[in-house]
Amino acid sequence: MWSRRQFLQRSLQLGSLAALAQAFPGYAAEKISGGTPSYPFTLGVASGSPRHDSVVLWTRLLPGPLNSLLLPPVAYKVRWEIAEDEAFKRIVDKGEAIALPELAHSVHVDVTALRPDRWYWYRFMVGDAVSPYGRTRTAPAVDAQGSSLKLAVASCQHWEFGEYAAHHHIARSAPDLVAFLGDYIYEWGPYDTKHPLKPRRRDIESFSLAEYRSRYAQYKTDPLLQEAHHAAPWIVTWDDHEVSNDYGNDRDERLDLNFLQRRAAAYQAFYEHMPVRLQQPTTTSEQFSHMRIYDRYDWGRLARFHVVDDRQYRSYQPCVKAGQGGSSIVSRAECSDLRDSTRTLLGTEQEQWLARGFASSQAKWNILTQQTLMAQCDVGADFHTPEAKFWTDGWDGCPAGRQRLLEDIQKHQPANPVVISGDVHTFYAANLKRDFDAKASASNPVIATEFCGTSITSNSRPQESTEQILARNRHIKYGRSDKRGYILMEITEKKMLTQFVALDDVLRADSGISTLQTFVVEDGKTGVVTA
Repeated sequence: MWSRRQFLQRSLQLGSLAALAQAFPGYAAEKISGGTPSYPFTLGVASGSPRHDSVVLWTRLLPGPLNSLLLPPVAYKVRWEIAEDEAFKRIVDKGEAIALPELAHSVHVDVTALRPDRWYWYRFMVGDAVSPYGRTRTAPAVDAQGSSLKLAVASCQHWEFGEYAAHHHIARSAPDLVAFLGDYIYEWGPYDTKHPLKPRRRDIESFSLAEYRSRYAQYKTDPLLQEAHHAAPWIVTWDDHEVSNDYGNDRDERLDLNFLQRRAAAYQAFYEHMPVRLQQPTTTSEQFSHMRIYDRYDWGRLARFHVVDDRQYRSYQPCVKAGQGGSSIVSRAECSDLRDSTRTLLGTEQEQWLARGFASSQAKWNILTQQTLMAQCDVGADFHTPEAKFWTDGWDGCPAGRQRLLEDIQKHQPANPVVISGDVHTFYAANLKRDFDAKASASNPVIATEFCGTSITSNSRPQESTEQILARNRHIKYGRSDKRGYILMEITEKKMLTQFVALDDVLRADSGISTLQTFVVEDGKTGVVTA
């Protein structure tokens, strides 16, 4: 018998209502009856981007999650409430927002004037229909000391590769915050069913806004993913598959002349489905041609999250084959571009913004929240060669940019720098230093600690290959690629406890979990230490 998920696999608040009515005078206060099959909250609800006094609430009206054209192209009035209790007896704020067809009937409510360090419950209503309620919270006050934080870290959840059991366990762990580091969707699928874990081709790839919207709708129907969104606020960034595999800046693998149009469609769909803020949201597609998502989030004086974007502003991948873009595997000898001192993964403006964030931080822990493995990773063993080889889509393709970042950490001395990463579908724990080829020493100290999470579902290399990588990269202290799962962190003023949590079976929605390894970073002591 097919599960619900297998069956599915087959088969804004933009300001006040007065301001919206003035901007969109033709909007219709239509209603969807909760007593009909047209229940609009099939994609659940979510919250995110928490500040000490505000949080973004999200939903999207979509009665038919596999038919994004089901709703008429008119605007809908959506009521919302936020309360101090899940019975909604102590409502602290409520209002109305407009779900516009130009934004796929998504709603973003930036609720302000909330109390710091508080849990809240929220819900949406259209006509007689009431959404599931979500649980969210604000960050501690800006100058708050002595707080704690439970953080879940996740990435890479290809629909076709498994069930979202990891999200169920994230929700059950009752985190204060979830950090999602990219590849929320994959722009293509399903796979050749004869080889579901060893794809031979891509199929049904997304290029248009309607196609990206449908892909998000497919993913968001999953009840376990919804469960994790309903449990806590999220901070999110994107990686490549929210748009196109291995894209860099304004160029994709195909060198498509229309790629910027595709990228704008993907960015718009990302906004329509994520609890994020835009500085000046409008309904015009032009604003999504460039969309800033890098930001800082302070958890009182305990932690500062420096959330970056490693796709939109980067240098092109070096030493590509003629007539194509994207990544490759190269040695330093065959790719002189790796020695180019101007190469960047973040772009000059974002690098400077990040350095200012390091310099101004008063936090006990500085968590660089980014997409992909930062530690140098020689993958030459995969090619049975003693020569070091590097994958160019990540930080190894921009070593000069990585060195500038580490030098900025050394210069500005933010307390307890920790990098969290995803993308490579492998658990890694690593020590970061300026010269990865030399031993750590007084002149080449460990500058930061890195914890890289495996994927929620997406597949990876055999563990035997990862063991060979560990042998060639001594600064990487732990690696596990044969398990899917997530990271769970317990952060206090004195220490950060990090658990690599793995699923027993990614193909089962009811999979159990186990802790593969636990690490501790103590205040003032940089580097990987097994707990």
